[in-house]
Amino acid sequence: MRGLVHVYTGDGKGKTTAAIGLGIRACGRGLKVFMVQFLKSMETGELASLKKLEPGFTLCRGTSPKKFTWEMDAREMEEARDIQSQVFDTAVDAVFSGKWDVVILDEVMAAVNEGLLEKEKVIDLARNKPDNLELVYTGRNAPAELIELADYVSEIVQVKHPMDKGIKARKGIEF
Repeated sequence: MRGLVHVYTGDGKGKTTAAIGLGIRACGRGLKVFMVQFLKSMETGELASLKKLEPGFTLCRGTSPKKFTWEMDAREMEEARDIQSQVFDTAVDAVFSGKWDVVILDEVMAAVNEGLLEKEKVIDLARNKPDNLELVYTGRNAPAELIELADYVSEIVQVKHPMDKGIKARKGIEF
């Protein structure tokens, strides 16, 4: 099967959910899925569910910075870049290992947009991936070059959100 490139972008809720849904479907059909999450370290409901799918669906996470990037000093930014670079290297290894049918880079665009990863490396990975690998990117503000390169692009638009009414994220629904 020829592998394609997917991009889930936009300011709406559901980019990670869409990527996980694709991964679960693939896993259910016997494909091996590897998901790397950037800038996420909070325990979420999907973690517990995905652990039950191992080894068919494997999740890898780096550590998340304790501060927003605009609050970091130069040393903290460099440390955050190093961590996200290591997470990206793990994703690159998975892409070229031959062990996986689907590789998901969740919130990779956030890492790029925050200046923690080089946009060119992310685009080059999509450009040079093995022909039989399905590659999935998520995150807001996907660059035009990636959108042009991708086979599937879904822009998830926020029309309405409970946070606008002051409703906080709920366990089991938003996380």
